[in-house]
Amino acid sequence: MKALIIVDVQNDFCPGGALAVNDGDRVVDPINELSHQFEAEGYPVVFTRDWHPENHISFKVNGGQWPIHCVAGTIGAQFHKDLYFPPVSILVSKATESHQEAYSGFQGTGLSSWLKKIGVEELWVAGLATDYCVKNTVLDAIKLGFSVKVLKKAIRAVNVSPNDGEQSINEMILNGAEMI
Repeated sequence: MKALIIVDVQNDFCPGGALAVNDGDRVVDPINELSHQFEAEGYPVVFTRDWHPENHISFKVNGGQWPIHCVAGTIGAQFHKDLYFPPVSILVSKATESHQEAYSGFQGTGLSSWLKKIGVEELWVAGLATDYCVKNTVLDAIKLGFSVKVLKKAIRAVNVSPNDGEQSINEMILNGAEMI
């Protein structure tokens, strides 16, 4: 069985957000198409989100590298307004502990156990950002034994350095992910 994982398509990662990804909102339409397709075929759809406490270690004010973003319960942490949620979707919150970073949807969430319990072997991954949470989710999924397909038109990179996104795509491919 396959499942769709939609990574962190939250307001703070979209244009105008605290940690905006260039064209981050352009992933919404292709993701919505996939969500409808997976829903129609009866496959699971999983949404991950950063759900940080106010004093999260990743914030610059706390010694991290990022501006304050995706604080639990704020508008910035909400999903993009046009993102489609199938009525039966799974929501996974990550990076919920102030002292621990978590880029991967699998880190400290129990997602792998749940997916394996229901017989999922193949994951399709889309979302934000290519060079951080998408890449880490994909690499962890591969390490955990899932086959992984990444929808290239439904990912965008932060690009702290200009080629981070492309390098991350290459890293995912070298580790066994398929770009579609």
